[in-house]
Amino acid sequence: MQEITGKYLGSITQDFVKVSKFLQEASYQVIVRKISEYPIFILGKTRTQFFGQEIIDKTKFGLDWFYNLSYLAELEQKGLIKDIPLFTENYKNAEEFACLLVIDNENDFLGVVYVPFPED
Repeated sequence: MQEITGKYLGSITQDFVKVSKFLQEASYQVIVRKISEYPIFILGKTRTQFFGQEIIDKTKFGLDWFYNLSYLAELEQKGLIKDIPLFTENYKNAEEFACLLVIDNENDFLGVVYVPFPED
């Protein structure tokens, strides 16, 4: 995994303001339904159909990123997350932060960033 740079943070932050409430509710549902304690949102400039379930189509909402919802076990099975103990140790509280896995195939980039949900 790579570090998220300013190049990505700007457009992620612009999108996040628009979708944060929806992502927060989706994260909550994954946890309460006991699907996983580790919800992960996959962001891609193109459709990342191989990972998770698409929950936000960027073209319908004027966003920079497509959003898929997944969780730790699925991404481990797909080989995207290999060091599970390290990942879970660094995973932030899903009620307070969105875990975003950013995939940019055009630039061969894969990175994770935690963005805090806005407080009411």
